Amino acid sequence: MDEKSFKPLAISRLYSGLAVKGDILDADCSQLLIKGDAVLDDKMIASIGKLNNDRETVYVSAALHLELVGEGLPCEVVKRDELERSTGYSNVKDKTFELLTEMSKNETIEQETLTTVADELSYRLEVATPSTIATLINALAPVDEYLQRHCVNLGLLNGLLGRWLGLPKEKIDNLVLIGLLHDCGKAHLPAQVLSAPRRLSIAEFEVVKMHPVYTYRLLSEFSENIRLSASSHHERINGTGYPSRLAGADIPFEARITAVSDIYDAVVSQRSYKNPRSPFNVMAMLSGLRGSDLDAELVNVFIENMQQELIGKPVVMSDGTIGVVRSCDPSNIEYPTVEIEGVLVKTSEHLHCTSMHMDD
Repeated sequence: MDEKSFKPLAISRLYSGLAVKGDILDADCSQLLIKGDAVLDDKMIASIGKLNNDRETVYVSAALHLELVGEGLPCEVVKRDELERSTGYSNVKDKTFELLTEMSKNETIEQETLTTVADELSYRLEVATPSTIATLINALAPVDEYLQRHCVNLGLLNGLLGRWLGLPKEKIDNLVLIGLLHDCGKAHLPAQVLSAPRRLSIAEFEVVKMHPVYTYRLLSEFSENIRLSASSHHERINGTGYPSRLAGADIPFEARITAVSDIYDAVVSQRSYKNPRSPFNVMAMLSGLRGSDLDAELVNVFIENMQQELIGKPVVMSDGTIGVVRSCDPSNIEYPTVEIEGVLVKTSEHLHCTSMHMDD
């Protein structure tokens, strides 16, 4: 099939009763989902989503794309999915989903299987610019992909922080691996708890707090440092974390890095029970955790570098307008200076960034 005759479209734009003009292909533009002309119904749309492995974008004929999207710019989800596909992010994410599915059925996971995916993620980290990686992580993403997306994001964030710290490649590769598998123990949690569309009860949270223990068990083929680093990302500098209430230097260095990455990605991401927060808001929150929950030096390095990667990036403002980040104030992390329609504006609680906007 000639890929040039097809255009990306968010599945959310399909609706029951829509007369489809031409074939519909999957997110890789390789598998036929709907052949020829058809009138969609709810069952067919659900089938498209399932065959597409729950990815949000399919490829449709240019005529259907024009009918549903028009000649304007693609919607945010299409732009994000195009970036993920072109950078190889989607491929790693799909492989991570397969890994997590396999882990849910076993008490351990083969080291070779995991390191193969981690090696690919390390390669993507090397060939992509930090700016591109920041865009991938900060872009709004679907909630139902949270676990596999979070694991991939943690691998990338850990790798970035390792690079910003000036660590050698071997240590950066280990950080990518640890980030990728840090939450693999969640594959053994009850699905109704893991995907609860609300904040967890106290009892449910106690169940979730077991996932580092499951992670440690699943990684029996790995070195003790990898196992401890992956399973200690919820430990806190002041000793209030879990599962072992480690404190200070007793927490592995790699786990302290992963803790910073984990909180950043968790809060900047959309969940079923909460809206995402802007990167600037999250960095301000991280700043407040320095020295108590998180390693202060690592937080400082993360904030200093992430701020720089966001300069020049478009953002959605609290009044719905689109601005471009022009500078960041280290003393007031949450409120950067943004250019809106040619005017420089110092953001504040009254007009602030709510999320990143995909580059046009």
